[in-house]
Amino acid sequence: MLLNDTALIYGRYLRQSLRSRFALLFGVLMPLLYLLFFGPLLTDLPLGGEGSSWQVLVPGLLLQLGLFGASFAGFSIIIEKGQGVVERMRVTPVSRLALLLGRVLRDATVFVFQAVLLVLAALVMGLRAPLPGVLIGFAFVGLLTVSLASLSYALAMKVRTPQEFGPAINAMTMPMMLLSGLMLPMTLGPRWLDVLSHFVPFRYLVDAVRDAYIGSYATTPMLYGVLVAVAFAGLAVTVGTRVFRTAGA
Repeated sequence: MLLNDTALIYGRYLRQSLRSRFALLFGVLMPLLYLLFFGPLLTDLPLGGEGSSWQVLVPGLLLQLGLFGASFAGFSIIIEKGQGVVERMRVTPVSRLALLLGRVLRDATVFVFQAVLLVLAALVMGLRAPLPGVLIGFAFVGLLTVSLASLSYALAMKVRTPQEFGPAINAMTMPMMLLSGLMLPMTLGPRWLDVLSHFVPFRYLVDAVRDAYIGSYATTPMLYGVLVAVAFAGLAVTVGTRVFRTAGA
């Protein structure tokens, strides 16, 4: 029943996304602009570590896509609450976990598709990375999307208006972006900033994908990245499901 319910919810929201091709393509616009206008500035600069500047920048842009896109996914729940969609779903026998999983799996599908478009553009710009590393990057984008979308939906179930939701999300995502080394490795900064960044779980995902893009798979950053990504996803889905149940979603 859970699989059937999840597939039902997933199909419903995926069809909505496919009907909005404008939003689907423009969701990748911000990281694409970073790629086009910021990437060339890093060419031949000593960024530390192995790999080219593209192998440093593109993994960060992939995770930036998941970070901002999934974090704001909860806006759709707020709209649905206002339209009575959530109330109508509450009276159906559909599993509360399926109501969450169907949504977050749709989000993961959309953002992995956008990540593919971003990597294709990066290949044109000069990125060279092994295929297994690129696929690992997509897997991290999917896991990050599941985690952050689950928490975003949970928060959206608790707030009443978009005016409450937006500032809360900005307050959480901006420190994660600044302290994770998305744009540049944190090792380039002062020692205290590098140490502080290790308290941000997102940092470990960024380091893992960068290792994957240079073909280093059996490394400590990769191990930490996988453990953090899986644990974060499990915790986020648990929290999201509990909120959906108690909020009567």
